[in-house]
Amino acid sequence: HIGKNSTYGENFQLGSFSYIGENVKIGKNVTIYPNSFIGDNTEVGDECIIYSNVSIYHDCKIGNNCIFHSGSVIGSDGFGFAPQEDGSYKKIPQTGNAVIGNNVEIGANTCIDRAVIGSTKIGDGVKLDNLIQVAHNVEIGDNTVIAAQAGISGSTKFGKNIMIGGQAGITGHLNIADGVKI
Repeated sequence: HIGKNSTYGENFQLGSFSYIGENVKIGKNVTIYPNSFIGDNTEVGDECIIYSNVSIYHDCKIGNNCIFHSGSVIGSDGFGFAPQEDGSYKKIPQTGNAVIGNNVEIGANTCIDRAVIGSTKIGDGVKLDNLIQVAHNVEIGDNTVIAAQAGISGSTKFGKNIMIGGQAGITGHLNIADGVKI
């Protein structure tokens, strides 16, 4: 399915049972494998590969030369709930988006949440392994690499050229300097 007012460049390949929403802009030489979802108002740059079963929610911005491995989810709601007097929780609307830079590779079953307000940002040249959680409003600087099973809590800001090992847990609202190794 390709929604109304959506455009795509030359050499676009769309796999069976994939869904492209309305007002989507897809660049040239993009391959989307079967069973993938691209939400309304999303932009995908040139030379991207989106493997099977990838979901990119509405309003996301994807740069050029990106690879998304199977099962990755970009732009889903962050974990935002306000406690109520009766002990229940009320969902906080996640009205932002996710912005992915150029030359980024996202591993299988990695999730990048949309921002509450503004954008969750993944810089140019970032490489994320499989099974990583990137929470709402996180910013990951250029050329950062993160190994499998790492989790990053909301609103943490990373500098450039950071290396994070597998199963690392990063708490929220931190500012991490360029070149740090965790």
